[in-house]
Amino acid sequence: MKTQIFKLGMLVILTIGFHTNSYAQLPDPGFTVDENTAIVITDPQNDFLSPDGVTWGVVGESVTKNNTVENLEALFKVAKEKNIKVFVSPHYYYKHDHQWEIEGALEALMHKINMFDRSHTLKTEGFEGSGADWLDRYKEYIDEDNVIVTNPHKVYGPESNDLALQLRKHGYSNVILAGMSANLCTESHMRDLVESGFRVAVVSDATAGAILPGLNAYEAAVVNFKMIASHVFTTQEIVTEINNFRK
Repeated sequence: MKTQIFKLGMLVILTIGFHTNSYAQLPDPGFTVDENTAIVITDPQNDFLSPDGVTWGVVGESVTKNNTVENLEALFKVAKEKNIKVFVSPHYYYKHDHQWEIEGALEALMHKINMFDRSHTLKTEGFEGSGADWLDRYKEYIDEDNVIVTNPHKVYGPESNDLALQLRKHGYSNVILAGMSANLCTESHMRDLVESGFRVAVVSDATAGAILPGLNAYEAAVVNFKMIASHVFTTQEIVTEINNFRK
């Protein structure tokens, strides 16, 4: 009996050790920048990235720590210099969106604080400088011919906009993903694009998340980036990769 218990105990120890070691050696499929590579940036908007934005109180610490604003600009800049196509997936809410009868917790909060609000689908009155507008320092890049602004996504992922269609119609299969916010729109875009057959790399310091008591959304997202994406880059690493490809 003692021998059997000892063998069972050793089996449990070996099994736990095997699984622990497997996770420690999580494969890295890798990601190579090539002619089929585009950059996707989610929500580069004031309500996330400006100290005057409605979410700054919960995301500002993470944005500042990661140098998210500067790192996103570095991506826009290298894309302009090397003629890399950029797809911006924005978040807009109109009057009719505030009449939804089915909402999740954060959807209800976003509507309550008038996050990303626009007055009209076809008019831009009140848009300039609003929470839904681009951060000022990005406007010169977003106005360039290498940037495509997709239809707005409505919850977190691109299922409700034309991002995947635009990527496919322009011939891109590889995506460098960055933007706001890490565990919500950015992660949801990663998941949907991966499920749709795109190869996705995430730029970990060109995003950020909410920090609340006992809750660090950014750290939670990074875990999933490493498990789901083909590779996780820093901004410096991906800028170097792009520069090496487009010398």
